[in-house]
Amino acid sequence: MSLLSESQMERIEPFFSLAHRVPCVDDRRVLSGIVYVIRNGLQWKDAPKA
Repeated sequence: MSLLSESQMERIEPFFSLAHRVPCVDDRRVLSGIVYVIRNGLQWKDAPKA
């Protein structure tokens, strides 16, 4: 589940880093995790694995 809309992802996509022009990780999943932790005031260890 993504917490960011498609238009939000398109706006920030130019700021993602690429290793040899190939995405290393699923940026949407990473950003959704960051937003979830911040919104819920959690520590990384308390965030759900999914």
